[in-house]
Parts: sequence; structure tokens; C-alpha cells
Amino acid sequence: MIDFYYWPTPNGWKISILLEELDLEYKLIPVDINAGDQFEPAFLAISPNNRMPAIVDHEPAPGYGEEPLAIFESGAIARYLAEKAGRFMPEDLRLRKEVDEWLFWQVGNLGPMGGQMSHFVNYAPGDHPYSYKRYTGEYHRCLGVLERRLEGRDYLVGETYTIADIVNWPWVLIAKAMGQPLDEFPNVAAWRQRVKERPAVQKGVDLGREWRGGQPKTEAARQRLFNQTADTARGG
Repeated sequence: MIDFYYWPTPNGWKISILLEELDLEYKLIPVDINAGDQFEPAFLAISPNNRMPAIVDHEPAPGYGEEPLAIFESGAIARYLAEKAGRFMPEDLRLRKEVDEWLFWQVGNLGPMGGQMSHFVNYAPGDHPYSYKRYTGEYHRCLGVLERRLEGRDYLVGETYTIADIVNWPWVLIAKAMGQPLDEFPNVAAWRQRVKERPAVQKGVDLGREWRGGQPKTEAARQRLFNQTADTARGG
């Protein structure tokens, strides 16, 4: 059994989709980021960065011992689960190298740029024109990178669907909602639709649908969510 600490965001969807694709048994544990659940000491012990998703695998993969295994950071979780299940990670070392490249590219480029863009679109519209231009431009650039990569390809690596597709896809799913149409990125649009049609992807995105769209309910909650410092991470 896997304890799955989750909230319905693109980073959460990476792992909900993968768990559904792998048909692994999991226990859903909501982490309401608007209520500050991610700062609770019990969660901090699992995820030192105060971020979901995170998992605790009570039956770790061979080589990890018998004690429950806690893993934080979506990229690390995706790689662990794929290797444990022996799916969505190629055996060919050159292709594995490419999966790693696109996995790390997502967590270092597409995700952070999309996340910052989402913040200024959804929580500070019109307040910071420079920041808005900066992150919309970077997100647009990242879509261009994907567009080139997907030229003549159905998926990001090789000829098959891998965790590279799973971790990148949620941050493209939300493009239109953030005001970035995909008309000038036909390869990305076709890939987005191709992945979206997978039943496990639909189940993963639908997980916790009723929790979507919430906002911090108080000014204190808003400050804690958007103005974090080292004191926040220490529980201060």
C-alpha cells in the first residue's frame, strides 16, 4: 500500500496519473495547500520542502529494505514508481538517459515557469506587469521547446509513452486555462490530446476534482502560502 499525499494541481496530477497508469493500490491523503496542511509537522517529516506530492511506500521496491519508504519531489517519486513497476521507463540506456533529460527539464523549466505564470495569472493579475511578461514569455519558450521535440514524434522519448510524457503533460493541460492557446504549437496540441485520451490520465486528473479552485480563506493563510521564508519551513 502507498500513502499518497496529494492536492489537485499539475504537480499532484503527475503522480495521480502514474499511480492510475500502474494500477497501484494507494491510500489518498489530502494535503489542503490553501489551509496550510503542507506545514504540519507530520507532513514536514515526509516532505522537507513543505510541498506535495509525497508518498510513503509500505512495501518498498527490492533493495530499499523493509521499513516504509518516504519519497518527496514529484520527479523522484515518478522515477521510483516506474522502476519499481518496471513500466514507462525504457530498458535501453540511451533512451533512459533521454527520459531523465526530459524529467529534469520539466522539474527545472516547464514546471517552475508554468507555476510562476499561474501565480501571476490567478492571484496577482495586472499587479506586476514585468513578472507577468517574464513568466508568460518563459512558459511560451518552453512550449516551443516541446514543439521542436515532438516534431515527427508521438511521444517525448522513443516511440512509446514514458514518465517523461506523464510529468510534462499536466503543465501543458492547463495552458489554455492560463490564457496560452496552443494554436501555434500543433505538435504539442496533438500530443496533449493523445495523452488526454488515456483512461488512466482522465482518472488521475479527476482525482479530488471537488477540491479544485479553492483560495486561501484568510489573509494569514494567503501570506503563509505566498510569502514563505525559512521561518515558514521551520514551522515559524
